[in-house]
Amino acid sequence: MSEKIYQLALELIPGIGDVNAKNLIAYCGSASNIFKATSKNLEKIPGIGPEKIQIIKSSKYLKESELIIDQCTKKGIDIHHFTDSSYPTKLKQAVDAPNIIYSKGKINEWQRVLAIVGTRNSTEYGEAVASKIVEDCKSLDVVIVSGLAYGIDITSHRAALRNNIPTIGVLAGGLDKIYPSIHRKQAEEMIESGGLISENPPGTKPEAHYFPARNRIIAGMSDAVIVVEAAKKGGALITANIADSYNKLVFAIPGDLSNKYSEGCNYLIRNQKALLYTGVNDLKYHLNWDDEPMPGNEKPDYSALSEEDQKIASILSEHKTGIPIDELSWRTQIPVNTLASNLLNLEFQGLVKSLPGKKYKLL
Repeated sequence: MSEKIYQLALELIPGIGDVNAKNLIAYCGSASNIFKATSKNLEKIPGIGPEKIQIIKSSKYLKESELIIDQCTKKGIDIHHFTDSSYPTKLKQAVDAPNIIYSKGKINEWQRVLAIVGTRNSTEYGEAVASKIVEDCKSLDVVIVSGLAYGIDITSHRAALRNNIPTIGVLAGGLDKIYPSIHRKQAEEMIESGGLISENPPGTKPEAHYFPARNRIIAGMSDAVIVVEAAKKGGALITANIADSYNKLVFAIPGDLSNKYSEGCNYLIRNQKALLYTGVNDLKYHLNWDDEPMPGNEKPDYSALSEEDQKIASILSEHKTGIPIDELSWRTQIPVNTLASNLLNLEFQGLVKSLPGKKYKLL
C-alpha cells in the first residue's frame, strides 16, 4: 500500500486536522507508521485518545482514501502531500497550510506569484484596473493567482489568458465541481499553462464554509496580494488579512469614497495594512522584481551529504530565518530524536546554526 493512501487517510479522520496530522507524522516518522503502530504505542502520542486509536486501527479511512485516489486518477487530478517536492514551495511556509492539496496543471514552477482579489460585484473601473495590472505584469515572468469567482477574480484570470500569462485558480470545492460553472471554459484554458488547486477531494460541493479556508491558499501561494475592489467585510479582506499575517506584501487600489466596494481598499490603506498600488513599478520596487526573466528553481548542491542530511538542508534553505525542529521533523518525516542528531552533525560541519526556541537555520 502506497504512502499516499496513509497520508490521505490521516486527513480524513474526524478531529485530526492539519496541525495534529503534522505533529503525528513528526512523532512517528511517516503516516504509514501511525497506522501500523500498536495501540499501546499510539496511546503514548499526545492528542491521541482511545476513540481516535479505534478509528486508526479500523480500515474505514484507508478504504475511503483508496477510492479518492482512484477517482483522482480517472479524472486527471494530482494529489500532493505537504512533504512532496511537487507541493507549492511558497504555500509550505504558511503555518496552517493544508496537508493535502489536489491540482490540475502546473502549480509549482513559479518563482514570482501575484494574487489579485476583489469583490464579486466589481465595477467597470475595478475590472479595468485589474486587467491593467495583469497586462503590465507581462514582462515580469509572473503567475497570477485568484479564486475563479465572479468579478475581479475572473477578470484577472481572463486578462492573464489574453496576455499569455500563466494563471492559477484556487477553488473552494472539488476540482470536478467548477464554481461558478459559467467559468468552466476559462478553467480548462488555465490548465494549459497554469492550473487549478483545491484542498478538497473530487465530489466536494463548493459550500459557503469552504471559501474562507481557500483564501489562505491564495495568500500562502503568493509573494504579494493586490486587493482591487472590496467591501469592508468579505473574502478579499480575509485574504488580505491572512497575507499580512504571513508577512506577505499587500497592496490596495484606492477607490471612490461613495462606493461601498471601495471601502475595504480604503480601509486597508488608511490603517496601514496595505501599500498604495499605483502601478507595476511598485511591484518592482517592493519585491525587487525586474523585467529580466527569472532563472529556474536553482537549489544548492548538497550531494556530498547523506540522503537524510540533504533533505534537512533543502528544507532549511527555504527558511532563511530558521525553522523550529518540530516543523522540520514534520517536513522531513524524520523523527525528532534522529533529527536532533543529524542537526548536531551538520552544526559540527559548520553548515547549520542553532537558534533560540529550538530553531535551526543554514549558515
